[in-house]
Amino acid sequence: MLISVYTSKLALNYGIPALLIFLGIGMIVGSDGLNIIDFEDFHLAQSLGIIALIYILFSGGLDTKWKKVKPIVIPGILLSTLGVLVSAIIVGYFTSLILGVTIVEGLLLGAIVSSTDAAAVFSVLRSRAIGFKYRLRELIEFESGTNDPMAIFLTIGLVQYIMLLDMSWFSFVVLFVQQMSIGFIAGLILGKGITWTINHANLGYDGLYPVMALTFVPLIYSITDLLGGSGFLAVYLAGLVMGNSVFVHQRSLMNFFDGIGWLMQICMFLVLGLLVFPSEIMLIAGKGLVIALVLILLGRPVSVFLATAFTGINNRCRYMVSWVGLRGAVPIILATFPLVAGYAQAELFFSIVFFIVVTSVVIQGTTIPLIARWLHVDFQIKEKIRYPIELEPSADTKAALKEVEIRETDYALGKQILELGLPDNVLITLINRDGKFIVPHGNTVLELHDKLLILSDKKDVYEIRQLLWNAPKT
Repeated sequence: MLISVYTSKLALNYGIPALLIFLGIGMIVGSDGLNIIDFEDFHLAQSLGIIALIYILFSGGLDTKWKKVKPIVIPGILLSTLGVLVSAIIVGYFTSLILGVTIVEGLLLGAIVSSTDAAAVFSVLRSRAIGFKYRLRELIEFESGTNDPMAIFLTIGLVQYIMLLDMSWFSFVVLFVQQMSIGFIAGLILGKGITWTINHANLGYDGLYPVMALTFVPLIYSITDLLGGSGFLAVYLAGLVMGNSVFVHQRSLMNFFDGIGWLMQICMFLVLGLLVFPSEIMLIAGKGLVIALVLILLGRPVSVFLATAFTGINNRCRYMVSWVGLRGAVPIILATFPLVAGYAQAELFFSIVFFIVVTSVVIQGTTIPLIARWLHVDFQIKEKIRYPIELEPSADTKAALKEVEIRETDYALGKQILELGLPDNVLITLINRDGKFIVPHGNTVLELHDKLLILSDKKDVYEIRQLLWNAPKT
């Protein structure tokens, strides 16, 4: 794990997706590598994968800002439902032809590889300091957070359909409606519930809040699963509800779950790497490559264009969304379900799924910046400034810390702070001037490109900006 943490810097420095690094370490120390660890327990790997996945989904929901994703909710939901289904059908049909299996068995493999992984995408984007225009980042993040439940449902349902021959397609549809509706309702209610609990717990010891929050994630999953709903969808939505609410120790808990998300990714990828036998992977490389290309060049683009046909998204954005459909750890975890169920072709499917995931990350992951530039949907991200002070909100807080930069046309340029006439409840706490932090005084003169860190009520932020930008009316 220590090696994984340090080698993850390669992802930032050279644009190598972290997924490949962690998987590679697992493969090297596994029984087909240096044989340091002999691990072939698919039941344990599946259990660890589910635990890791629910924390990753919760952390993803916690980081998703509703105001940013609200404009793209409809295309996001269409991509995470209809898009997943279309991709599974296309890949499933070609899989049945290539592997010589039935169409239902082909659909099973298509369902397993139908969900995307935003973590792999944004590790590449952060390493190159590249962002997306047109709310593409929000769309890709929202899709990747909400399409896992659909892929999981299709996989589990198809495994049951194949293994339990008396299961009908009608019962399959009923199960889908039940899983998604209960998961949706439970996620919203439990998300509100855990936020209220954190705000009213009054534990006395600050260190107990992360411990309490840690227990909520498996609790939400378990309750929803017992009720017959999708625990994965509920966990993501609960994180989304909590992340868009105000709660005590908000910043520290957000950072805590960000670390937990990384910990779970590392553990999950290491375990999955241990399960893989590279010598067996090479035996199916030819067929695996053909199926991977069908997914990348046909299944994903067709599903994106169909799902977003009437959403007003332009073609350049559709091409970009199609190309960033990287596969990650979820398909490899889902590939353990047929193994645990005793499906005859399970080992073949596991090897092919692993090969598809690695191929997707290598081909698409390394070319995302290039494709974004070709399609003119990229922009350079400014490095976020880390201030030496932070605001820790309480449940009833109305205050906010906001950064405002002094521009060439601003009224405040060249003025002393006391000349600005700021309200009494407004405080300029710090000034970032050329990377150095200055504690301001009333006679401090504001210079071009000064970045002011302002403490005020949230409702007054707009008025404060107007005072800095425009001369007062006389």
